[in-house]
Amino acid sequence: MIARTLVAAALSLGFVQAGAAADLDAKKAAVEAPAKEAPFFLFADTQFSYRYQFPTVSPGVQIQKADGSFRSREAPKQIYNISHADAWAYGTNFFSLDILKSGSQFPAGTTNPPGSVGAPFFADYGNTEAYGLYRGTLSLNAITNSKAFTLPGIVKDVSLAFGFDANSQNDAFGSKKRDVVGGLNFSFDVPAGFLNLSVHAYKEWNRNGFNLQPDRDQSFDVVPEFELVYNFPLGFTNLPLSLTGFNNIVLPKGRGVQNTADFAFNPKRGLEFLSRTNLVLDVGKLIYDQPNKVDAFIGFQYWLNKFGNVETATFKGTEEKSFLAGVAFHIF
Repeated sequence: MIARTLVAAALSLGFVQAGAAADLDAKKAAVEAPAKEAPFFLFADTQFSYRYQFPTVSPGVQIQKADGSFRSREAPKQIYNISHADAWAYGTNFFSLDILKSGSQFPAGTTNPPGSVGAPFFADYGNTEAYGLYRGTLSLNAITNSKAFTLPGIVKDVSLAFGFDANSQNDAFGSKKRDVVGGLNFSFDVPAGFLNLSVHAYKEWNRNGFNLQPDRDQSFDVVPEFELVYNFPLGFTNLPLSLTGFNNIVLPKGRGVQNTADFAFNPKRGLEFLSRTNLVLDVGKLIYDQPNKVDAFIGFQYWLNKFGNVETATFKGTEEKSFLAGVAFHIF
C-alpha cells in the first residue's frame, strides 16, 4: 500500500484572528506609557469555535472506478477549536488546538485486519485527530527601542518568529507530526487590518505506520516555509464584515526515510501550498452592539500536494478544494 500522511490543517480560524495581536501602535503606546498605567497584555483573546468542512481528502485514500482509474475518496470533517492570542510590549503569542473528527469514509484503526489481535473495536468509525500549534514573535523595534526595522509606508516592524506544531491521529497511518519553525516576521503597513508574512526554516518529524522500523519514524529535510496571514475589514459594506485568511507554502522536504527499500512507499515530497479565506461576520456587533463576542463565518480552502504528496495516476487524495462554515465564541 502506498504510504500516506494524515495530519490536520495546521492553521485554524483562530490563527487568522491572532494577527490582531500584532498591533504595533498599541505596543509602542504601552512602552512609552508609565509602567503603572500599562497592562502586561496589550491584547488578549481566547475563543472556542466549531466548523464543518466538506469535502476533504486524504493522500492515498481513493476509490477505483469501473474503468480502472482512481479518484479521491471524500469525507466531511467536524472541527472543534480552542485558541488564544495575546500581545505584550515585546511581541505576540498564539496557541491553537484543533480536534478533528472525520466521517466514516476515513476510518479509525490500525493496519491490523478486523478481528485480529490489536484490531480496535472502533475500526469502522471515522478517525479523530488532535492538532496543536504555537507561534510567537519578538519585535526587533521594541527590543532595540528604535524604529530601525520600520520602512514607512511598507513595513511597520520586523520580528523574530518561532513556533512548533504537534499532532496525533488514531488511523492506520498513525501520524505523530512534530515540527519546529524559526525565522522572521514582517508586519506590513496597510491602511486597515493587518498583513503579516513569516519566512521560516522548517524541520518536520513524523511517523508512518505502514513502514517497518527503522523507517517508521520519519525525519524530513530542513526547508524554507512561508506563512502569509491577513485580516481586512470590509467597511464599505456598512456591516461588521471582515475578510480573513492565510497562505502557507512548504518547499519540497525530501522522503523522510533513509532505507532504499522503503523509497517506493515514501516518494519525494513536492511543494505544498495551503490557502484558506474566510468571510467573517461579527454577529454580536450586528445584533447586540457587543463586538468581539460571537462570529459566524464561511470560507473556502485549497490544498495542493497535501502534506507534500504529489498526485499520480494511481495515487489520489492530494488536492483538496473544500467549503467550510462555522461559529466562534470569544470566551475571555
